Amino acid sequence: MKFFIDTANLDQIREANDLGVLDGVTTNPSLMAKENIRGAENVKKHYVDICNIVKGDVSAEVIATDYEGMIREGKELAALHPQIVVKVPCTKDGIKAIKYFTDHGIRTNCTLVFSVGQALLAAKAGATYVSPFIGRLDDVSTDGVELIRQIVDVYNYYEFGTQVLAASIRHTMHIIQCLEAGADVATCPLNAILGLLNHPLTDIGLQKFLDDYKKVNG
Repeated sequence: MKFFIDTANLDQIREANDLGVLDGVTTNPSLMAKENIRGAENVKKHYVDICNIVKGDVSAEVIATDYEGMIREGKELAALHPQIVVKVPCTKDGIKAIKYFTDHGIRTNCTLVFSVGQALLAAKAGATYVSPFIGRLDDVSTDGVELIRQIVDVYNYYEFGTQVLAASIRHTMHIIQCLEAGADVATCPLNAILGLLNHPLTDIGLQKFLDDYKKVNG
C-alpha cells in the first residue's frame, strides 16, 4: 500500500518525506486555506513547491463545479508539473470531466466518494484514483472501511485499473484497517503515519537494551 500525506504544510511534507516511505501528497482547498495560501497564482506556486519536495503524485483540486470550468482549471493544474494529478469531485460534471481528462492523457483523482455506485462511475470514466472519505462516513454512523472493502472487491472482480485511495483517515488504526481491506493508497495526516511507529514494547525493549549496555560498558 502506498502512503500519501494529506496536507498542504510544507514542513510536514518534508518530515514525512524524510522518513523515506512517502509516495505522494493529497491536498484540497480547505488544507490550502489552513496554510493561509491565498490567490490562484500562490496556490499554483504552492503545488509546484510540493512537487519539488516529493517524487510521487500530488493531487491538486479544481475549484470549479461546472464542466467547462473543471476542464479549464484541470488543464492549468496538469501543466504545472508532471507529478500533478487533477482532483475532481464526484458529481455529474465531475465524471464528465474525468472522462475528458482520461481521453487527453491527464491523470485524475475522483474525490468526495461515499458509495460503491460513485466509485463505479469514476472507474468507468477512467479515474486514476478514487477517494472514498472513510472518516466522514464514520461521522454519520456508516462503516467507512467497509466501503473501501466493497470498492476493492468490485474493482478486482471487474478488473478496473482505478486505484482505491482511502481518504479522510483520522487515526493510525484507520490505516491498518484500510491495509487489511486492500486499499491501494492511504492518505493520512502526519500524526497518523508517525503513530505506526508507536508500541510500548518497542520502548521497553529499547530501554532494556540501553540499560544492559550501560551495566557492561559503564
